[in-house]
Amino acid sequence: MPKLSKPPDPNDPEYQSLERRVNFYLHLAIYSACMTCMWFIQSITEKVWIWSVWVAVIWAVLLLSHGIWVLSKESKMQNVEN
Repeated sequence: MPKLSKPPDPNDPEYQSLERRVNFYLHLAIYSACMTCMWFIQSITEKVWIWSVWVAVIWAVLLLSHGIWVLSKESKMQNVEN
């Protein structure tokens, strides 16, 4: 088990950056799992759920905006350090 160089501090910008990235990756994994299950069930039942396309697209747009927000925070933090 790796040792921490310092105790975790929620006010530390590095900690906040890591938390944002982990949160985004968690949301990405949940989206991937839900979409895979939804499309798999739809293909097994051979039914067309017209709402499933809207759910997938709207959720993807929200996920994309979340990713852009995380990247913008990362770039702002790097600009402050330099």
